[in-house]
Amino acid sequence: MQPSGRTLNVGGLSLDSKTAVLIISAVLLLTIQRYHRLTPWFPLDMVIWFFIVPLAIILVIWRERPSAYGLRLGNWRRGLLFTLGSLVLMTPILWIVARTPDFRSYYGNSTPTWNWLILNSVPNLFSWEFFFRGFLLFGLAQRYGDDAILLQAIPFAIAHLGKPELETLSTIFGGAAFGYIARRTDSMLYPFLIHGFVQVLTIALASGMI
Repeated sequence: MQPSGRTLNVGGLSLDSKTAVLIISAVLLLTIQRYHRLTPWFPLDMVIWFFIVPLAIILVIWRERPSAYGLRLGNWRRGLLFTLGSLVLMTPILWIVARTPDFRSYYGNSTPTWNWLILNSVPNLFSWEFFFRGFLLFGLAQRYGDDAILLQAIPFAIAHLGKPELETLSTIFGGAAFGYIARRTDSMLYPFLIHGFVQVLTIALASGMI
């Protein structure tokens, strides 16, 4: 494993500075976002915490290009294949799972409009995917290689605690799958498209929109 940045010497230990920033920021941002609201509009909070703050770290602290963290088109042919394949695979599964009592109880308390659903889902999930499948995945991969796929899936799964049990249990595998797609395409855009489809369809089915 190659160090990804400068080394920090703490109490006789040698720590990679970039890894330290990634892990600490992941814990702090997820925790602070959970307990505090910055604006009346939740998706805007998500953009601030999980897109603007990580982007500022990349640009200001590390002085690197956002494209190195998945913010690019990448291998679009492979990305489209992954996206279309995932949609075909996930649609029948969600059609069944999203109608179960747990999902209806969590997601079906209101009847959103399509405009509301898309307007709230897009900025929310774009920021979410940039944080996990961009900032964390590509940052950790500089030191840990493909192991970063599993490493970033851990906080992703923990962030789903409180959601339906089946959804939370599936996220360690889903997060790893998203990470794999991001690594194979060099982009976080395709996991975003897939994740966005999954969330919109889940809410639409659970709330009775379709």
